[in-house]
Amino acid sequence: MSATDHSRAAGVLLLCRAEPDRVRPSAQLLREPLLLAPAGEGWSVLVPGEEAWREEGSQIAAMTADWAHALTVAETWPAVGLWWDEQGAGFVVASGFRRTVGYTWLADGTPLGGEDAMTALRARLGLDPVLDAEAFDRLTEADSDADAAARVLGLIAVLSRAGLHLGTGLAPGAGAERLRAAAGSLPEAEPVEWPGWRAAVRGPRARALGVAEVAVGAGLLLWGRRRPRVRLAGALLCADGALTIAYDTWRARRDRD
Repeated sequence: MSATDHSRAAGVLLLCRAEPDRVRPSAQLLREPLLLAPAGEGWSVLVPGEEAWREEGSQIAAMTADWAHALTVAETWPAVGLWWDEQGAGFVVASGFRRTVGYTWLADGTPLGGEDAMTALRARLGLDPVLDAEAFDRLTEADSDADAAARVLGLIAVLSRAGLHLGTGLAPGAGAERLRAAAGSLPEAEPVEWPGWRAAVRGPRARALGVAEVAVGAGLLLWGRRRPRVRLAGALLCADGALTIAYDTWRARRDRD
């Protein structure tokens, strides 16, 4: 796949199989401008801004995979990243330290992917091994009437059986600005941003945040061996996490004295 065409037709949705309160700490570690909102019982959706993938030569599918992996590497819940642009659409599924896998459809709906991606998606989300498997199989078959957006809509329809409910406007084909506007209008939607190191090291959550940073950073270092940008993010998270833990330890000793 060539570098992403950064047109208004490009968009990303990160679907997390967890409530917003559980997703928020991991989302903060991405250090990207995100909107977080509930998306049905036991689901949350994260909507990144277009500026998050506007780097020269970046690929929207690869960046979606990086985000999904970083969100879940230290968590027990999985995440599904949906992406689309003028060239096609697809999904990635990430869960813990397991390999992140994905599937792509060309703009006309032609499938480009392996059966392992659909199998991983079904297994990691705990979907029905018979009914949902049949629905996924249809998404991998040739269909001249289904373009890439229709394929992703079909995938969303299958996930809705597991409780996913996306608000109006959160759909493939919408550009980043429309997605952000639609997400922002949802009840309980909130911006999620990195609070900064000074804020992170204050309060009882400091050590937990530091441990999470080290875990996520280590996972990115291992997973991104051939991705310099991912390795850099992993190294920065490990350094921040270690610093946070060290500061929290020093502060605890100072308070005891």
